Amino acid sequence: MENNFFIDSEYLSEEALEKKHRLETDPSSRKNHMEYLPGMEKIESDVCENVMAHMKSYDYGKYTPEDVKAALEHENCTVEDFKALLSPAAEPFLEQMAQRARTETGKHFGNTVYMFTPLYIANYCENYCVYCGFNCYNHIKRMKLTYEQIEKEMKIIAESGMEEILILTGESRSQSSVKYIGEACKLARKYFRMVGLEIYPVNTDEYKYLHECGADYVTVFQETYDSDKYEQLHLLGHKRVWPYRFDAQERALRGGMRGVAFSALLGLSDFRKDALASALHVYFLQRKYPYAEMSLSCPRLRPIINNDKINPLDVHEKQLCQILCAYRIFLPFVGITVSSRESAEFRNGIVKIAATKVSAGVSTGIGDHEAKYSGKESDGMSGDEQFEIDDGRSLDKMYKDIENEGLQPVLNDYLYV
Repeated sequence: MENNFFIDSEYLSEEALEKKHRLETDPSSRKNHMEYLPGMEKIESDVCENVMAHMKSYDYGKYTPEDVKAALEHENCTVEDFKALLSPAAEPFLEQMAQRARTETGKHFGNTVYMFTPLYIANYCENYCVYCGFNCYNHIKRMKLTYEQIEKEMKIIAESGMEEILILTGESRSQSSVKYIGEACKLARKYFRMVGLEIYPVNTDEYKYLHECGADYVTVFQETYDSDKYEQLHLLGHKRVWPYRFDAQERALRGGMRGVAFSALLGLSDFRKDALASALHVYFLQRKYPYAEMSLSCPRLRPIINNDKINPLDVHEKQLCQILCAYRIFLPFVGITVSSRESAEFRNGIVKIAATKVSAGVSTGIGDHEAKYSGKESDGMSGDEQFEIDDGRSLDKMYKDIENEGLQPVLNDYLYV
């Protein structure tokens, strides 16, 4: 795989620029996004077929206010009810949806809100995803933390009181190998009760290895379930292979992971169809693996370098709230995470209705937690951020704000015996 970037590199080669231009302008120069690459494990599963059949046939314009009222009256929300709740016809019923969602959240989660923080350990990437700040053609400062630096970052985060960490990398096997990520998991287990991963998709045996190293759960963003739009946005690299990415959570569960998380990046394509597909991905996997813990995220596209090239579709806060309430009504047992991409005001409100997990003390850069947490000057050894965040509250501030909302912040509810 071509790797054009090193720390502080400034220019792409002429050959790389020509390749980039071909990828952008000539679809025939790209590999088939539905074909597996060598080394990618292919599993037999009917989940993708079921999800895509529902998404492709979803005509949200056909639903009426009567359909929405009926959905809200049903004790158990069916797939058809969920489709109605995601439709434009449900927008005038947002208050009723919020009340129902609050009731369901209270039944299954009480008044608790779980907290975690992400730790980016590398931002090298071998993919060309036009919307992502880490993509291999962007001129950013690249960095990969050493094991000593990883442990230093983890110690700083743990001293803040945090007990759950999400380890992230750019999608580069050459720079962030499975072994490198596994060693990071072993370090994390020294400091945290819960360890999550958000990395490039891997095979079942590799998920098994990472679980043995200490990882509890895996998060994979499908980005968009619209495979045609996906092809237009992912021009190069392993991430381009749409079906391999789709099956990542199932491979993780087969590899022994305790939990998996799902998400689309709302704004890349039709957000209602992406929201439907995300929830149905959970719905069908939950029936195959009823013991697994599953959760949904609901991020909206944030400003990035190539925003002008992808024509992002705006998703307003009311529409985001509608999606989150529909998720909760349809999947009452599923955790829902609202990231720091959203404002503090929005997150303070939605945790009282549908969300059950929030990040705090967030940095999407590499190696800058000491500067962020202590106010010390950076030593210059840091890498650029993936995207802009909106809510930059510390753990202490977030904890107090959640308490002030009448909720109970939870740092960990899982013990190894």
